Amino acid sequence: MKRVCCLALAAMLSGCATYALKTPVQNKQVASSAPAQTVPEPLYPSTYHAPPALPTLIQHVTVLTGTGSRLDDADVLIVDGKLRALGRGLQPPAGARVVNGQGRWVTPGLIDIHSHLGVYPSPAVQGNSDGNEATSPTTANVWAEHSVWPQDPGFRTALAGGITSLQILPGSANLFGGRSVVLKNVPSVTYQGMKFPGAPQGLKMACGENPKRVYGGGRNTFPSTRMGNVAGYRAQWAEAREYLRDLEDYQKKLASGAKDAKPPKRDLRLETLASALKGEILVHMHCYRADEMATVLDMAQEFHYQVAAFHHATEAYKIANLLAEHGVCAAMWADWWGFKMEAYDGIPENIAFVDAVSGGCAIVHSDSEEGIQRLNQEAAKAIAYGHRAGLEIPPERAIRWLTANPAKALGILQYTGTLEPGKMADVVVWTRNPFSVYALADLVFIDGVVRYDRSNPALAPASDFLIGQPAAGDTPEPGASGARP
Repeated sequence: MKRVCCLALAAMLSGCATYALKTPVQNKQVASSAPAQTVPEPLYPSTYHAPPALPTLIQHVTVLTGTGSRLDDADVLIVDGKLRALGRGLQPPAGARVVNGQGRWVTPGLIDIHSHLGVYPSPAVQGNSDGNEATSPTTANVWAEHSVWPQDPGFRTALAGGITSLQILPGSANLFGGRSVVLKNVPSVTYQGMKFPGAPQGLKMACGENPKRVYGGGRNTFPSTRMGNVAGYRAQWAEAREYLRDLEDYQKKLASGAKDAKPPKRDLRLETLASALKGEILVHMHCYRADEMATVLDMAQEFHYQVAAFHHATEAYKIANLLAEHGVCAAMWADWWGFKMEAYDGIPENIAFVDAVSGGCAIVHSDSEEGIQRLNQEAAKAIAYGHRAGLEIPPERAIRWLTANPAKALGILQYTGTLEPGKMADVVVWTRNPFSVYALADLVFIDGVVRYDRSNPALAPASDFLIGQPAAGDTPEPGASGARP
């Protein structure tokens, strides 16, 4: 009973209104497939809304806006959970918190476009392994959010690294792995309380070694080759197109008043794929090799859908112009390579080369519960590798790899990812240039609320899983040494 009371009190103090339905996610795929007069409520809607926050003025800081600009000795004003103004000599409203930021830097909150926190939480035991529904090459019917465990201690350590939003994806065992979800990195007892209001879902796809390895291990199993992978995608997209055509025919009959209008039998797998064809769900594709990415781009043209981003993309540098031409981002590591054959031709200049192309969209991602704590350092390595190759990448450009570009690929740039008046006040105050190995996140704001304060560890949200665990009391504060609970 004592534990339950403590948890309830902690939730109240954190301002996490888990059950308040203020700004639900817009479930476009449901609304678009039903007549206006019978639009159902959004499925599994977000219950997050920003709690009240003190007005805050952060003074005399170096600001990287995420738009490509750098402001020196500037102020940042936050009011009602939004960015109100940036500039010099700003005046705080009555009752505002004033932060003296002399010597410190401010950036938008970092966004990790590729994470498995919550679906592969800590402790990493079989009972917690919920990221891969490895029972069929196509599991587009599953949703990653239905596996998310909000009490994963990794959310807290990611917060200490400046992560304010993140996309949780299914694993890469399948050709179609299922739907992803974008979360705000706030404490909650339900995933709905973390779900980013207004963010579209994603569709996780995977090419290359993983699907053929998972399903090609025995006789008469499919797919077992790369050509089998592509045949599997195409068959599913063709089926989804027919399903979409049936839905559209039903809509037309309904609109004309036909009494015999009958919807096609609901199919959760095809519902996801049809929504991706309509652009309501964004396609995120695990893919390493340049030739396979080019094949996928041809397939996207065949079935008329858009790839939002290739993830991992160790050979993106080979087709950087092609990616830019198609408006596709590449989410990459700084220097992972060689751990399997399709990663063998990765180079550490990959991120810098993709960024250097006109219209290139480079993103630094983690795919790691540890790497997510130091995403700024991963970007710093990419800057250094670019410098070695003769590319000068200033901080105001590189910060977009962690903020604006992932926000663009996730369909949330209108809400976050840059420091512009009217946007969510997702803000990180760093001890110094965030691309220094010595930089630490001092303050992390989400919607103007301080969610992490390095000087006051008691304010950091604690996972319910850790409360009452004897070892947790001896765990170093995250962010200082990269320690994990």
